[in-house]
Parts: sequence; C-alpha cells; structure tokens
Amino acid sequence: MANYTMDDIKALREKTGAGIVNVKRALEEADGDRDKAVELLRIKGLEGVANREGRSASDGLVIAHVGPDGAGQAGVLVELNCETDFVAKNQAFIALADKVLAAAVTSGAPDAEALAAATTDEGTVADSVDTVAAALREKLVLRRLARVAGDHVESYLHKTAPGVPPKVGVLVATDAKGAVVAHDVAMHIAAMTPLWVTRDEVPAEVIANERHIAEQKARGEGKPDQILPKIVEGRMNAFYKENVLVDQAFAKDPSKSVGKLLAESGGTVVAMASYRVGV
Repeated sequence: MANYTMDDIKALREKTGAGIVNVKRALEEADGDRDKAVELLRIKGLEGVANREGRSASDGLVIAHVGPDGAGQAGVLVELNCETDFVAKNQAFIALADKVLAAAVTSGAPDAEALAAATTDEGTVADSVDTVAAALREKLVLRRLARVAGDHVESYLHKTAPGVPPKVGVLVATDAKGAVVAHDVAMHIAAMTPLWVTRDEVPAEVIANERHIAEQKARGEGKPDQILPKIVEGRMNAFYKENVLVDQAFAKDPSKSVGKLLAESGGTVVAMASYRVGV
C-alpha cells in the first residue's frame, strides 16, 4: 500500500514543480517523507519540470528508422522538440532522441501518445523525456510519430544549418519499381512539402471549400457566369499542382511533374510522411 496520499503528491508538486510520476517515485523512495522526497528530487534534478510546461518548445530535431517488414520495409519518423537550438545540439538530447526512436521501433506505437507510454529501461518514454528535461532545464516535447510501409521505404533527413541536427524529415514508401526514384522523390517532398500523394487523398470537404473560394473569387472579379466552371477548374488544377505530390513540378527538373518522373520508372508512391520541426 502506498505510504503517501494525494495531498502529499499535490503539496510536493506545488513545492517543487516536478512531474507527477517523479513525485510519486520520490515519495515511494522516501517512504512518504516529504522533506526526504524533496531532497531526492533535487538530487536527481527533477524539480521544476512541471513549471516549464507553459513554455514554447519550437526547436528540436527529426529522426527516422527504416527496417524490414515482411516482404517489404517499414519506416518510422519521430519529432522531438525542445526550446532552443543550443539544447537541440546537446548530446544528451540527441541520445534521448535515439532512445525514443528505438522505443518507437520496438513498441510499434501508432502515435506519440502511445509512444510516450511505451516501456524503456527507465520506466516509460515519458519518464526518459522528463529526466532529460530536468537535466537540461528546458521543456521537451515528444510531438509526433509517423509510420509508412511498402515494398521500399526511403528516408531523408535535412539539416537547415551547419552544426545542428536534422530539422526536416521525410519517409516515402513505394512499390518495387518506384525504389529507383524514391530518394529523389523524398528530397522533393522535403523541399516542396506536398500535403497529399494523389488527388484521391484530398478530403472532400477541402475540395468543396477550395471550389467555393475559387467560384466566389471569380464572381468578385466580375467573370461571366458561363465561364465560371472553366475558371474554377483551372484554379483547382493550380491548387492540386501546389499541394498534391504527383501534380507538383519536380524540384530537380520543373519541366516534368513528379507523376511523370514516377511513370518513367513504372513506379508508384504508396505513402509518405513529412515533418518540419516546429511547423
């Protein structure tokens, strides 16, 4: 039976600003002695973790792993945030990202919330994040996780400045024939940030809203009713060329689309994921 109460937990959190998991552990280790628990939290550097919750964590890194998955491959992409680029470059933060990614791979967690609860040698991933946050004196956030799978999965991590970890990460899953152009496609996605692979993936409500905007804009420009459908279609095509991967002009050769590049190889992109730190 626990030798402390909810009042003890509340009082210790208010006094130290430590997270609830760490407060409970300290009280357990201190056999319910609040003063001893405070001392343990201070020794471990865990006081003040909760007090950082209101601060912004818009820096950080992305990290990826690709491995075998049945007859094909699977990829995992994780974004871990911190407050400053100084901490983003810190080896303890980078080591934490490696540990979080390893837990993502072994646990099969589908999202960041499930990954935070995954077990590690220190308890849970969330515990590990709290421990490093306390040591670095910054707010750290396990922001998001993505998974893709296919015959081939390509990962691409991009550094936006020298001496900092990758801030842009991409996973591209293709069929077997698409593997020959997968790296170029991944680099393109990092540069052009498409939202969907094909037009079929664009949600119906998004299409309806874009059509409405295009029509109202044309009416506001005084365009005749009889040519409105043509104008709307033209503007929808422009929307697709900006946001749909296969419709975008290929970054390395804008004379052809990404769809044309894939057609030349006979390949297909079956899934993608793309993260840009803080966006």
